[in-house]
Amino acid sequence: MKPYDLPPLTIDYQGTLLAGVDEVGRGPLVGAVVAAAVILDPARPIAGLADSKQLTAERRERLDGEIREKALAFAVAEASVAEIDELNIYHATHLAMRRAIDALPLAAEYLLVDGNRLPGHHVPGQAVVKGDARHPAIAAASILAKVTRDAQMVALDGLFPGYGFARHKGYPTREHLAVLERLGPLPEHRRSFGPVKRQLALL
Repeated sequence: MKPYDLPPLTIDYQGTLLAGVDEVGRGPLVGAVVAAAVILDPARPIAGLADSKQLTAERRERLDGEIREKALAFAVAEASVAEIDELNIYHATHLAMRRAIDALPLAAEYLLVDGNRLPGHHVPGQAVVKGDARHPAIAAASILAKVTRDAQMVALDGLFPGYGFARHKGYPTREHLAVLERLGPLPEHRRSFGPVKRQLALL
C-alpha cells in the first residue's frame, strides 16, 4: 500500500509537545540501531520533511541542520551491536527509541511512533504505519536518525575501507556479503544476524 492510499492520520492529542519517533538500522549487518525523537515547533514549520529514504543525502543533511535549529526539542540515541545480539533487533530498536524519548530536553506529552507497535514507554502515544510519510515529526526523526547512522558508517569505512560501508551503509548488499565472505566479520558486525553467524561458523 502506498502512503497516499493510507487513511488520514487521526491524532488523539491536541497540544504542542508531541514527539515523532523513528529508527534507522534494523536491517544492516553491522553497527548500532539509531533512533531519534523530535518535537517540532508549530511556529517554525520546516518545508520538505519526508521519509528519509526518499530524500537525497544532500537534502537530508540540509534538513538535519534545519531540524536541529528549529525544533522545540530533539534527541538521538542508539542500541549497540552487543545489545542487538543480546536482546534481538526488535527489542533493541525499542530500547533505542525509549532512550531517545528519555533524552529529550523537553518532556514529550504524546508520542507518534513509526511502525505498528509502541516501544513500551510510559508516555502515551500511537503507532503509525508508514508514519515517516504521514506526519512531519516522524519524518524529522527519521532524517536525524538516518543522517547520524550514515555518518557512523562513513566513519567505519575510514577504519575498514575494504568493506564498502560508505556505499552500502552496512545493509546486506551483494557487495557486502561478498566482502564478508572474503575478509570475515568485524567486531562491529552483528553476530546474531544470519550471514554473519554463518561466516563465524566457518572460522
